[in-house]
Amino acid sequence: MGSALETLCGQAFGAGQVYMLGVYMQRSWIILSITCIVLLPIYIFATPILKLLGQQDDIANLAGEFTLLLIPQLFSLAINFPTQKFLQAQSKVKVLAWTGLVTLVVHIGLLWLLIYAFGWGTTGAAIAFDISSWGAAVAQVFYVVGWCKDGWHGLSWAAFKDIWAFVRLSLASAVMLCLEVWYMMSIIILAGHLDNAVIAVGSLSICMNINGYELMLFVGINAGISVRVANELGFRHPRAAKYAVYVAVFQSFLIGIFFMVLILATRNYFEIIFTSSKDMQQAVANLAYLLGFTMVLNSVQPVISGVAVGGGWQALVAYINLGCYYIFGLPLGYFLGYVMELGVKGLWGGMIAGTALQTLILCFVLYKTNWNKEVEQTTDRMRKWGGQDANTQENNI
Repeated sequence: MGSALETLCGQAFGAGQVYMLGVYMQRSWIILSITCIVLLPIYIFATPILKLLGQQDDIANLAGEFTLLLIPQLFSLAINFPTQKFLQAQSKVKVLAWTGLVTLVVHIGLLWLLIYAFGWGTTGAAIAFDISSWGAAVAQVFYVVGWCKDGWHGLSWAAFKDIWAFVRLSLASAVMLCLEVWYMMSIIILAGHLDNAVIAVGSLSICMNINGYELMLFVGINAGISVRVANELGFRHPRAAKYAVYVAVFQSFLIGIFFMVLILATRNYFEIIFTSSKDMQQAVANLAYLLGFTMVLNSVQPVISGVAVGGGWQALVAYINLGCYYIFGLPLGYFLGYVMELGVKGLWGGMIAGTALQTLILCFVLYKTNWNKEVEQTTDRMRKWGGQDANTQENNI
């Protein structure tokens, strides 16, 4: 839901309405905080929910206790994500990088202290996570208030204006991103019901980890192209936005090809990092070709999602994801994996087909996009939500 702010802050910054960035951020704080309250029952009743889903009692009980301790961390996200998007829209990413580095170091220290020195186990892990998460959120807010005078003019009642339109964009953003993440995670659940499930889930988990390492690179490119597209549309530079999109997609595709070749060249060796089981190593090696193709798709797809966020196309992409992933890809994977008895390869192959279809459709959408029209829509959005600087100042608390 926080990525809605990425659209509005990026476009407002490009349009010269920097004074609105703080208002948008506060609006997102309000929406995400309310969302955290809505999500609380899942945290509070995690144990009975997990037991209802068939988890063993000892796992469900421990997970429920751990989840209760993570409630403070949940609310830190309502502050953390919007503040990140506020800073990213202005290309102030160094402070985010330094904050992340310091948080990582502090987090590791807290984990050692609370888990090993104090002997608190998973309780210590949860407390460390709470502290480090809130530390990062407070540090970012401190920087915004102290050093971002153009975008931050204090708390404002204007944050409550047009909040429902902001909620709709936030929900569309959440649906778009959740459909993508849950899609690839669902393959693990399906694999757990195959014959020899331990090997199936284990080999898939190793491949998903490798894919996740590569994906983190493209998550960064996703954020970069999102900000660039939003800024250029706000600047009223349609050709610059179009050029940035094509460069980012082509560059990411080449990087994906490189990683695919690397995986295929080391398909009999890279799994040694994760397991010493010969059976598991062989199972992973058999999936290497699917992993390589997935890495190519996942090099382009996140970048196009970033373009969608920058342009405000979240609702459109959510519908495309729903159709390609859950109406086409997931049933096809189930059919190939269970009905055709192809096992893990069938599951993954069908789901790759869904991702490939989604990527092709989004590439076609990019090709047919009228960037001049996108600039006009951005201008209308900024005119509707931007207001006047003077009026905003009058609404300050």
